[in-house]
Amino acid sequence: MPVVQSSLVGAYVPTSYIWDVSQLADIEVTSPEFKELLVRMYQNLSFMAIVLNTKATGIYDTQEYPNSKLFFPNPANTSQTNVGPNYRQVLQKTINFGALPNAATKSVAHGIVNVNSSLTWVNITACATDTTGLTGLNIPYASTTAVADNIEIFADATNVNIITGSNRSNYNVCYVYLEYLLY
Repeated sequence: MPVVQSSLVGAYVPTSYIWDVSQLADIEVTSPEFKELLVRMYQNLSFMAIVLNTKATGIYDTQEYPNSKLFFPNPANTSQTNVGPNYRQVLQKTINFGALPNAATKSVAHGIVNVNSSLTWVNITACATDTTGLTGLNIPYASTTAVADNIEIFADATNVNIITGSNRSNYNVCYVYLEYLLY
């Protein structure tokens, strides 16, 4: 049975296990061999559940969604409040931001209802597309030649805000990706 090691990159389920069950049709359900088969199957299913539950989810929904990423336990918790590993679930949300502004700030409500002192942002990013010019921009964007071309993104208690230093309204599709912890 493979063991999940934290030093390995990624979590993968082996594609095949080799079990010596050549006489499965003739095996007695009370035999040690059958019991061994059940144990191995249980271990295999348990391993698959562990691997699947530690994979990041590839769903970009406009609703708040737990993405299966886990953060270390909250360092503000004491030994009395921190029982077990208490990894914190990362939540994600995708915002359909629309077109970028013309050298201005544009704000779009993110709709996260539990924004308080326990919310911690872990990723705020966006990507914009000019569907006519067929170009794309990652946001935040920093120009090496023209500071006025920089694009800033930030979130507050209510909105996602994007500030453009120049006219970027030709980027008519923009999706903002938020990841956050609520405790």
